[in-house]
Amino acid sequence: MAETIRQMSLDNVLKGHRSVAISGHVRPDGDCVGSCMSIYNYISTYYTDIDVHVYLDPIPDIYKFMKNTDKIEQVDGEDLPVFDLFICVDCHEASRLGAAAKIFKLAKHSFCVDHHLGDNWLCEENYIFPEASSACELVGQILPKERITEEIAECIYTGIVTDTGVFQYESTSPDTLRMAAELMETGIPFSRIVDETFFQKTYNQTRIFGYALLKAKLHMDGRIISCYLTRAELDEYMVQPKHLEGIAAQLRETKGVDVALFLYQTDPEGSFKASTRASADCKINLAEICANFGGGGHAKAAGFQIKMEPEKAVEKIVSAVEKALDRLG
Repeated sequence: MAETIRQMSLDNVLKGHRSVAISGHVRPDGDCVGSCMSIYNYISTYYTDIDVHVYLDPIPDIYKFMKNTDKIEQVDGEDLPVFDLFICVDCHEASRLGAAAKIFKLAKHSFCVDHHLGDNWLCEENYIFPEASSACELVGQILPKERITEEIAECIYTGIVTDTGVFQYESTSPDTLRMAAELMETGIPFSRIVDETFFQKTYNQTRIFGYALLKAKLHMDGRIISCYLTRAELDEYMVQPKHLEGIAAQLRETKGVDVALFLYQTDPEGSFKASTRASADCKINLAEICANFGGGGHAKAAGFQIKMEPEKAVEKIVSAVEKALDRLG
């Protein structure tokens, strides 16, 4: 059980291993990239005898300031290496690892660091605490403070600020803020990290952001808000799915809204990625709702993939949220 290893350290996990692979979920966000790269940089700095590799989908440009992101690899071909240890970060389901799941299945041992709700733990050893603000906060817990360099701190801080919405989400705790303060003391450019990874948008991102807000619709007398974007609309505004970060959260901030629903098309065949967000006062558990659609996440922020006409998908998801809200009264 994850609770039995609250005092786990990465140094103990690495003992006896000569080769390590690190990976996180598909379509990596700031927390996924930050947690993977902080571990990669820690191993490459202090364990030069370990052959370490990090596998991720192509990452957004805004995260490429982190040290060694140019070392990120994609799984390609069938002649795959067998690692002593596979470290799974910000993800504890094999289906969410994408192509890296092939390497995970070949690895001799496995270790997971995650903060998502779920019962199907993926690895032999697990450091999984859903109450944590981010995977990066958990990574910070298993690294010795005196060994967290400025470059490692940058990675951890990035994941924390992006997954907490710059410390505004309910998952932010006093421990989160204490860790952020310790990371700042290493000399990281904390203000620039926040600005460039959370607030700054390109011109095309600003345009699609505005378009999405104009397209939004209210349901259940204003308690639910929804919006969907098709592939044709993304092409028209010359943006990719990775450029849509923040739309779901902005929809959630609409006055009177309990739950926000945002969908965008991920492939020409009609598959949509659905993201849900709940307001701070809403007691709904979005992870439970999304689990019914094959997804998961957190009580206040969860998602899933759905292959359906967008109008029907919105109708079906809104119906599920309405029923959950009705039960709460």
